[in-house]
Amino acid sequence: MNILLINPPYQTVTSNFGVGHQVPLGLLKVGGPLIDAGHRVKLLDAECRRLGLKAIVKAVGEFKADVVMTGHAGSTPAHPVCLEMLRAIKSAHGCVTTVYGGVYPTYHARPILAADPAVDLIIRGEGEATALELVAALKLGEDAVASISGLACRAGGRILLTPDRPPIANLDAFRTGWELIEDWNAHRCFGVGRAAIVQFSRGCPHRCTYCGQHGFWVKWRRRDPVKLVDEIEWLRRTHNVRFVTLADENPTTLRRDWQALLEELARRKLGVHLFATIRATDIVRDKEILDLYRRAGILYVLMGIESTSAQVLEQVKKGSTTRDDFLACRLLKRHGIFSVVGHIVGLRDETPAAFRLALRQLIHYDGDWLNAMYVTPHDWTPFGQETTGRWSSSTCASGTTVTRCSARSG
Repeated sequence: MNILLINPPYQTVTSNFGVGHQVPLGLLKVGGPLIDAGHRVKLLDAECRRLGLKAIVKAVGEFKADVVMTGHAGSTPAHPVCLEMLRAIKSAHGCVTTVYGGVYPTYHARPILAADPAVDLIIRGEGEATALELVAALKLGEDAVASISGLACRAGGRILLTPDRPPIANLDAFRTGWELIEDWNAHRCFGVGRAAIVQFSRGCPHRCTYCGQHGFWVKWRRRDPVKLVDEIEWLRRTHNVRFVTLADENPTTLRRDWQALLEELARRKLGVHLFATIRATDIVRDKEILDLYRRAGILYVLMGIESTSAQVLEQVKKGSTTRDDFLACRLLKRHGIFSVVGHIVGLRDETPAAFRLALRQLIHYDGDWLNAMYVTPHDWTPFGQETTGRWSSSTCASGTTVTRCSARSG
């Protein structure tokens, strides 16, 4: 089959004027297994290329696509863009099967299918195995499709959510379709050269009330550290990738496995910088091996401190303290690693005095960058359910502003 993977034309200030357009890892993870199964697969990166709907519709026709698959890492705010795109495609190419995946459609599959005929199928949860089985089943008819786990579909005049698919046990079983990237120069990050995104692990063992990642990934799993470093080394050697982001919710969950990855990276001296999201408590836990972090290439760490209020941290079950956050910022600075401090506004009713106090505390933490977000909670999370009616929209992801908050140079 001809399968066109489309990264929708969702535009953000962060991508257009900040860190740059990054590779659509989710689509690449789906694309690799499909290529290996013998299908003709192409990636249309409409976001990076800033394509309009007419150009996208034209590309679908020129490729003679049998199936269009789409989804986006910024799942909730990108949802209207995805739907608008699929409607345009379906209007021009009615025989094309449209498949939609990601966090937002996973949690809202039934209402999406009920409201929008432009969406034929929704992949719920991880996409690699489900997409592979789905494409094979499309040739066999509706009954075959309805037998696949992890789908939402229309069957017999009704909307059907098939049984949940168990989490992928071996994350190394499905390769990333790196050959789908046509222009590596279009993907750069922080001004340090070509960039890629990889995953060491999926899932998170923590239960922060505002976060829906645990429900999506179900449980924490990891890749083989050596195989992941092999992949990073290949990206460096083959495509001159200089910057790698770890797309992990919690890569440091098990210190033994995390340290094994760091040691392998440090041993090979790849000349690659890394960006990772790491909990402040794990930075403090790893204070004796932070020199290894730096030797492994970690240059930026995003820490979701969320709030400078101890009461709020306890309320949202963050599992950390303001002392942890302060120490983590100082420890990273001591080892030459830039900290990006994630702070959420709106986890409680706040006054101008509360904002001033938070600002003073953030300055005291002395992080290098501030990633300031306003909370607009996902309605499938405990926090979203607790705050029903408090927000004008209960299913939007947090907005983000990144600013420099330290005089530190480099």
